[in-house]
Amino acid sequence: MSTYYQIFGGKINVISSDPTDPIEGQVFYNTTSEVLKYRAATTAGAWAAGGNLATARFGLGGAGTQTLALGFGGAPPAAGLTATEEYDGTSWTSGGSLGTARYFLTGAGTQTAGLAFGGFSAPSGRVANTEEYDGTSWTSGGSLGTARSELGGAGTQTSAAAFGGFSTGSSNSTEEYDGTSWTAGGSLATARHQLAGAGTQTSALAFGGAPPKNATEEYDGTSWTAGGNLGTGRFGLAGSGAQTAALAFGGTLDPPITTATEAYNGTSWTTETSMTTARRNLGSAGTQPSALAFGGTPTTAATEEFTGAGAGVTKTVTGS
Repeated sequence: MSTYYQIFGGKINVISSDPTDPIEGQVFYNTTSEVLKYRAATTAGAWAAGGNLATARFGLGGAGTQTLALGFGGAPPAAGLTATEEYDGTSWTSGGSLGTARYFLTGAGTQTAGLAFGGFSAPSGRVANTEEYDGTSWTSGGSLGTARSELGGAGTQTSAAAFGGFSTGSSNSTEEYDGTSWTAGGSLATARHQLAGAGTQTSALAFGGAPPKNATEEYDGTSWTAGGNLGTGRFGLAGSGAQTAALAFGGTLDPPITTATEAYNGTSWTTETSMTTARRNLGSAGTQPSALAFGGTPTTAATEEFTGAGAGVTKTVTGS
């Protein structure tokens, strides 16, 4: 039988903090927490509690990854928030404030190159404002062609897509951002608001929305085509990931508010382990195997982290 030393070429590490890039099967002793740990692969997707937002809110935008996320805007109050928070995989800290207070906005990009667009701010109403984040502060970008809130989004700071939402009614319009300005793209087949989005500008995914829908559409940079339907039709949900590996979670069936989570493989949705906290109008970041959910209605500061099947997870060795 092979020994640990033969497999890994060394003894068990004794370190003060968990390694940032452990490999499956690695064992180490954490002197700070005084526990023996190991790296394992998950056999099923699961949600776990993360650090709470400093400010409880709903209708906020999100961007980035599970360990480098960005949350911004939201409500209450009715005028909206400018507050931005940055997540490091454990806790949230304050970032630079948005120039325009708002909620029901959408985000794209990363923690150090984020994009915020659209939203609602009382008494102004729906806004077309776009802002770009550099990891420290927000600056104005090109405005959307149509002011709207509760829209879907995908992509990066310099190559984003905005679709659906609510202006004078539910919208089916798509706009594409090049880092400077927005131009018209192909229209959704189904006009809707409070939908979720994932993917990139040229390979985007739109799913759910109001009135309660289970419809999914796929974008190729020019036009939208039908994808597989959600198992649970809902609106006010969140999404993350890519067009062929997306995650949908939370939302409402009007009523009730749901914890339902589903994974998309480019063809169909399958049921995943549900979130702990039922909520809608929440923020999101990350990918299908490692997503982040934060905030939402009922107004909450709760954060949850999703680890998909096969993804690495660090566990503590316990006695039998």
